[in-house]
Amino acid sequence: MDIKIEPRILNGKVKVPPSKSVSHRVLISAALASGTSEIRGIMNSKDIIATTECLKSMGANITEHDGVAQITGISSFSENVVLDCCESGSTLRFLIPVAAALGINATFIGKGRLPERPIIPYLRELSQHGIEFNYNGSMPFSISGKLSGGKYEIEGDISSQFITGLLFALPLCKEDSEIHMLSPLQSKPYADMTIETLRRFGIFIKPTDYGYYIEGNQRYKSYDTTIEGDYSQAAFFYVANALGSKIELSNLSPDSKQGDKKILDILSKLCYNDEYSEFNIDVSDIPDLVPILAVLGSFGKKPMRISNAERLKIKESDRLLAISEALNAIGGKVVTLNDGIVILPVEEFYGGVVNSYNDHRIVMAVAIASTKSKAPIIIKGAESVDKSYPGFFDEFNALGGNSYVISLE
Repeated sequence: MDIKIEPRILNGKVKVPPSKSVSHRVLISAALASGTSEIRGIMNSKDIIATTECLKSMGANITEHDGVAQITGISSFSENVVLDCCESGSTLRFLIPVAAALGINATFIGKGRLPERPIIPYLRELSQHGIEFNYNGSMPFSISGKLSGGKYEIEGDISSQFITGLLFALPLCKEDSEIHMLSPLQSKPYADMTIETLRRFGIFIKPTDYGYYIEGNQRYKSYDTTIEGDYSQAAFFYVANALGSKIELSNLSPDSKQGDKKILDILSKLCYNDEYSEFNIDVSDIPDLVPILAVLGSFGKKPMRISNAERLKIKESDRLLAISEALNAIGGKVVTLNDGIVILPVEEFYGGVVNSYNDHRIVMAVAIASTKSKAPIIIKGAESVDKSYPGFFDEFNALGGNSYVISLE
């Protein structure tokens, strides 16, 4: 699906959709709990559907009506299950150790770039704790056996998703466990979010100087909750406001542990005064903000440098290359570095045709960029937005935007 966007300033109100990151964590916790949990505010993006369907395959009973999901935890499961993670890295990396802890023999399948995304820490560590992998470097692959507790050594600079997966699984093991970080944990707010979610479901994790201590034989308890709004999605509208739109946002928790809440701090500090030759943003904890920060940086008074972003090369796209080429295609000036990008200011974008690289965050960032363009922008493959925010363009048009599906010859 190709979308054409006519330049418009946006104005109106947005109820920010539920957090995808929180939704994954709550769904998995509820599926591991005894009893039934009622979860309000689930948005059925493709990633959340992938997690939901995998949990059903593992034995959870999940029904949904009018945005309210009732989840009865896993009490029994088939001896062998196929878990289709689609393109969701969170689904894959969270559920590998969960299935292992439950003793489920599972085959994992996926599509897009997911089969290329690394699982090396699990191959090494889970293999030393009772799990056998049938893995040939891609998907499909399978696991068998039952996970045991103990000492796990994990790199912190690949993805916090590996830590979250273990935090879900290790409380279910008979033995106590320790996670030792082999390098500083990047995206730590995501691990903090996991720990807070687990606490609500009756699971307690103890942070240590070296990582985490997890007591074994813990039991998840059912819990009713409402999913808070997503600061990752809100960031697109906050940046639109910084570029001249007037959007009032609701459904955001001021006490949220979401790392992408940092967008508020970035915007408040982005003064570009003369003492700086460039504005540097370390995104090691907030990698999902990079595409929209590149749009924001295009209209500063001084260059913006985004650093510690090398992990973005293995997202849904090589996100550093994708956002650089996308913005340069419409008149931006973005230079790709090994671990980040440098964005040089421009007066406005001049329109053009952009490849989405099958990446939802590239699509939404370019849509916001259109509000500062002097000519229309065409986004090829805009349907990738369904991965996290299927109603984005409906919301965009309701705010006064003018986007519509076209057919490119």
